[in-house]
Amino acid sequence: MDLGTVIGLVLILALLFGAMAMGVGIGAYIDIPSVLIVIGGSIGSLMIAFKPAQMKKFTKIFMIAVKPTEEDVNDLIKKLVEFATKARKEGILALEGDVNNEENEFLRKGLSMAIDGSEPDTIRDLLEIDMEQTSTRHKSYASIFSTWAGLAGAMGMIGTLIGLVAMLLNMADPSAIGPSMAVALLTTMYGAMIGNIFGAPIANVLNIRDDDETMVKQIVLEGIMSIQAGDAPRVLEAKLLAYLAPSERSSQFD
Repeated sequence: MDLGTVIGLVLILALLFGAMAMGVGIGAYIDIPSVLIVIGGSIGSLMIAFKPAQMKKFTKIFMIAVKPTEEDVNDLIKKLVEFATKARKEGILALEGDVNNEENEFLRKGLSMAIDGSEPDTIRDLLEIDMEQTSTRHKSYASIFSTWAGLAGAMGMIGTLIGLVAMLLNMADPSAIGPSMAVALLTTMYGAMIGNIFGAPIANVLNIRDDDETMVKQIVLEGIMSIQAGDAPRVLEAKLLAYLAPSERSSQFD
């Protein structure tokens, strides 16, 4: 669970609803026509902008932002160093049993090719293609939320125009002005809330998740290349720890 994302969402919603409650009450900010225009309209636009297969994963993608799959990078580097040590002592074929039990699919795939005797350039090319395509998919999913932010804001403006037109057409009836103004103002508020609470922040954190996963895969790729090349475990570790900030590095040779 990413506490930063969860605490941020809870905090901002609590502060906003608390401010509303201390004013005229939350009920004054609830308007069904505005909800239909902004939420319904923006989701409908998203369905036009993205493939159905992408939209089906909307909730799953949101949960990745809230509860990502985390990899302990130092533990991963330690595992690669252990593989390198074993390969240097017993040969790379000795890693076959470890590979069969490996949970990291990317590591299992690359190390299996190394054990099978594939050329280093071939392994690197295939794994880099895997990394690139995975990152492309992740960025397309993140763009759903960044697009939602823009569409929600646009639908808020459309709702404002609808409310203003309704108000101008009913100037002779003072009782109709209030509801029309509510639609005009609340649609803008709803659009801003969706865009700045859910849309843009979630898209940004998903891009960060993608960068983190890409770095982990790059570490795995370099580790596999070093194991296949027969690099000394200490050299391999130094190479992989270079991907981390100095404060995050933990060497098992110290």
